[in-house]
Amino acid sequence: MNPHISSVKNIPDSKPIVYLIDKETNLKAFRFSKDEINYIKERIKNKKKQISINRFTTWVYLQLVENKKLQYKMKENLRKEAHKLLPQIKENNHKEITLVDGCNNPDCILAFAEGLALGNYQFLKYYKKDVEEKKSPLHKIYVFSKGVSKEMIAHIQITTEAVYHSRTLVNEPLSFLTAVQLAKEIQHLGTEAGFMVEVFNKRKIETLKMGGLLAVNKGSIDPPTFSILEWKPEKANNAKPLVLVGKGVVFDTGGLSLKPTKDSMDYMKSDMGGAAAVTGALCAVARAKLPVHVIGLIPATDNRPDGNAYTPGDVIHMYSGSTVEVLNTDAEGRMILADALSYAKQYDPELVIDLSTLTGSAAVAIGKYGIVGMGNAKRKTFNLLMESGKNVYERIVEFPFWEEYDELIKSDIADMKNIGGRDAGAITAGKFLERFTDYPYIHLDIAGPAFLSGEDSYRGKGGTGVGVRLLFDFIKNYI
Repeated sequence: MNPHISSVKNIPDSKPIVYLIDKETNLKAFRFSKDEINYIKERIKNKKKQISINRFTTWVYLQLVENKKLQYKMKENLRKEAHKLLPQIKENNHKEITLVDGCNNPDCILAFAEGLALGNYQFLKYYKKDVEEKKSPLHKIYVFSKGVSKEMIAHIQITTEAVYHSRTLVNEPLSFLTAVQLAKEIQHLGTEAGFMVEVFNKRKIETLKMGGLLAVNKGSIDPPTFSILEWKPEKANNAKPLVLVGKGVVFDTGGLSLKPTKDSMDYMKSDMGGAAAVTGALCAVARAKLPVHVIGLIPATDNRPDGNAYTPGDVIHMYSGSTVEVLNTDAEGRMILADALSYAKQYDPELVIDLSTLTGSAAVAIGKYGIVGMGNAKRKTFNLLMESGKNVYERIVEFPFWEEYDELIKSDIADMKNIGGRDAGAITAGKFLERFTDYPYIHLDIAGPAFLSGEDSYRGKGGTGVGVRLLFDFIKNYI
């Protein structure tokens, strides 16, 4: 359950409280006793960042705020510190907690609230025993700060809820989340958040001749879907829409190029992390009623090695009219994204950003610590996106997008081939996708951070919802 976050005008007397303090904070102003102040100072002297005080009637916690010079790193540290407090919150059965801004810095208290809320996520749907014991008790987070506005609180609430939705979609197994069910979940979230959703079924996709999506789907017993999400406020600030494209491979076996290595297939329910991010971003943008026209495109299918599956050596006729020689059926994400990127042309977009768990090369290059980005959009636009990456600590590492990489995807028998060899695998995947664009374009490969096999602070374990907060922050500051 996503805790409800709201502001309060007074500090409660007998409920759990977290004071965010720095070395200049006047502790006497918060009614600490002399003994408590001495204890706090002694703990700080011993380099303790989190301090707990049991007042018997309630618990009081203090969080020391440091490293203020780099604001974005300070905020990330506080998100992580908030996550460290969650075991005590559960042990002491705190159903609600009040955060007090003792260092007069709204960014500090908002980051801490965000870390608490994101770290509190749980995916318990399939547990049948001891579910109540596993549940976190935390339901409400109150914020006491003169510098925090209602809009700031609302945006934290909205984005954390959107991340929850994204994580849950990624964590769902194929036994539930087929391409058809993904489209249904998107429709449900659209109704809740207030954005429009149109879903193309297989017959419509065949009529449109989306050859990339249909080719990947050939080995599946379940039909593909193509979902169009749209938030179009009456007074949008952009004349041309911003289009977000998300890879929706709900499970990837590799197809006939079956994934061969240890663990390579175990987490492939997460291969729709891009679709989940785009869905979460639309949820957040619509709930916040941002004055920006945003469209989301999500091609979805699973990739399986059935007897009718597409094969290495096949030549596929894409929606754009181009032909692609398939040399590896495990390079399927770019095939379905290519059709979506071509479809985006009809909107005459101002900018298109795709998010996808596209290549192992990206994950190998930078691990779980960031997102690989590349594209041909204006430097100002890319810089703004990278600044948002720092703000939410979903940092982007820009890879080169030189024209020489185009040589690596030339085919002897078709317009292009779907892989470029071992060298620069993440980049050649991006260059392949660029072939289907005629507008400013940014490609984000989230293969590293989208799904984690071990817990990583407030990002948790499993689906992380990476991309949701990044896109929301970017769109909020875009126009």
